[in-house]
Amino acid sequence: MSEEKIYIRLKKKVSLHPYQLIRMEDLAYLTGNKSIIKRIKNFPIYQITKSDKNYVVIDGFYLLEKLTDEFPHITFDVLGTTQVIVEIKIKKKQPKLFVVLPIWILLCIGSAMAIMNFHYDVNMPQVHQGLYRFLTGEEVDKPLWIQIPYSIGLGAGMILFFNHVFKKKFNEEPSPMEIEMFNYQQDLDNYVIHHENELMKKDNDPKS
Repeated sequence: MSEEKIYIRLKKKVSLHPYQLIRMEDLAYLTGNKSIIKRIKNFPIYQITKSDKNYVVIDGFYLLEKLTDEFPHITFDVLGTTQVIVEIKIKKKQPKLFVVLPIWILLCIGSAMAIMNFHYDVNMPQVHQGLYRFLTGEEVDKPLWIQIPYSIGLGAGMILFFNHVFKKKFNEEPSPMEIEMFNYQQDLDNYVIHHENELMKKDNDPKS
């Protein structure tokens, strides 16, 4: 009888509920003999406990050890990433309006001050006056037909740059903010993996 082989591709990150029993199907995609896969999908891997707090990192070697103990006649091949981050979903309270509103006002004031300080540093009124003089040959203190379109274009340019109007996006291209958030999440995930692995080493160290 030929030895069965199951291919495993671990998910990079999953979100599960507190105290949930983690099964193989929660952590990975499986391919191979369908009758065997049905058994493996329901195989329990880890029980989330209160001490796990917000994250659990399941290592590929830990999975292989449990699977080979339970299914000794099956060969398992792990493809891709070798660790899964399990984020434990904790119910969060909705932010209160009296907390969000002052923060929103402070952000708006801060953004406005940053824009005004930039225009002051580069002496934008003088730039507009010079542009008006170049185009018309006349001297004016307030070239409104340049300043008004410029102000409208400044706001429209920011909307196009961030690719958002409230929850609506103009296209599927990610905005700079989304890219920064993605990079931040990548760094956070790497930190979680490193931190959890360090804790695991300490727990397994006989000297500790």
